[in-house]
Amino acid sequence: MSRATVSADFHAPRGLHNCHVQTLLPRLRPLTALARDTEILDLPDGDFVELAWVRPAPRRQDAPLFILFHGLEGSFDSPYARDLLSAASTLGWRALLMHFRGCGQALNRLPRAYHSGDTADAYWLIGQLAKRYPQAIKVAAGVSLGGNMLVKLVAEQGGDGLDLAGAIAISAPLDLAASADALNRGFARIYQRHLLKSLHDKIANKMSKESLPINLTPQQLMRQLDSFWAYDNQVTAPLHGFSSASDYYRRASAGRLLGEIELPTLILQAADDPFLPANLLDRLPVPSDAVRMEITRQGGHVGFIDLQKGRLSSWLTRRVVRQLQDWTPITRPLRPSISSS
Repeated sequence: MSRATVSADFHAPRGLHNCHVQTLLPRLRPLTALARDTEILDLPDGDFVELAWVRPAPRRQDAPLFILFHGLEGSFDSPYARDLLSAASTLGWRALLMHFRGCGQALNRLPRAYHSGDTADAYWLIGQLAKRYPQAIKVAAGVSLGGNMLVKLVAEQGGDGLDLAGAIAISAPLDLAASADALNRGFARIYQRHLLKSLHDKIANKMSKESLPINLTPQQLMRQLDSFWAYDNQVTAPLHGFSSASDYYRRASAGRLLGEIELPTLILQAADDPFLPANLLDRLPVPSDAVRMEITRQGGHVGFIDLQKGRLSSWLTRRVVRQLQDWTPITRPLRPSISSS
């Protein structure tokens, strides 16, 4: 491991070591109750994203602000989203989740949707938040697809290009081609099938309402596009200006940019994540000094479940809380450093 890559302090309890058990366990826990206000944020191209603001919100305009970007086909109702947003709110942070286009309560307006390297909407949101809350320290977190997007965004914008004090990426597929391969093997195909079903249903719904640049009928989508390679080649690429799935994966993967990151960034990954290849780190460049990559032996994909007082608990949430506490503006440093805890 490089000096920017360290072992994290998560240890799966006996009987919960398996990566698939860890991946599925969060869905077995009760969903954290959380109230929200919904906002439609219009985008420069005429489309919109739906924001979910945790209620009640802090009264202070300079309260720190936590921005969460979900994973593929995720939403405010994803278990990790409820946990992380609730924890940030409990700390006194103003917390919100940005739904990627079409992932909120309504389909988006334009034929296009969202993808792993689509940083423009997040950039627009953070710019709007900078105008609304100029005195508030801001931290963004991204999970899975949202994590890859966030890492790519902070690499593109440099240390001063975003009004963020830091970024947190969780279980991010930093090499998209390698992740597509991993999800097409063994038990991981179950996850692939589940996610593709949601994508197929959504794009078929759109195709029934408007013409799209896709050379398949809605009925052919499910039968022929049975892998991410096939779906991204036939749907994601033509909808978003890529020539092929390979072109999309190459241009959208954030891992190749790790050495260019200037903003303090924490990356949390499990070595046994079934969505990622086992040799992921060997495929990536050495991270810059602004990056701290914490690797756990177990944890699965966005799992990291342990036991606290005999009950299932989220180590992931506690780790993110610890990072937010380190970044809370007590003395308002210009660029807080990453905690070594």
